[in-house]
Amino acid sequence: MIVHVITYLRERPAMLKWLFMAYLAFALVFDFFADRHHAHFWGDNIIGFWAIFGLIGCLLMIVFCKGLSHVWLERDTDYYDK
Repeated sequence: MIVHVITYLRERPAMLKWLFMAYLAFALVFDFFADRHHAHFWGDNIIGFWAIFGLIGCLLMIVFCKGLSHVWLERDTDYYDK
């Protein structure tokens, strides 16, 4: 069952992108109705802060890890021919 769902989504990357964007939009809309009785952090008072913070954090981790992999893992094209 789950294999079919994963295969279906891998064949349609645009749909998967829209699903993630819809989830982010849902998180932002939900944040409008969240109770803000006592803020523990300055970002708690900003609507959608944690959703945007999570999105930016994930994107920065992707960029950082991709750059790190190019520095540490990437080899010359003739590396195995030596």
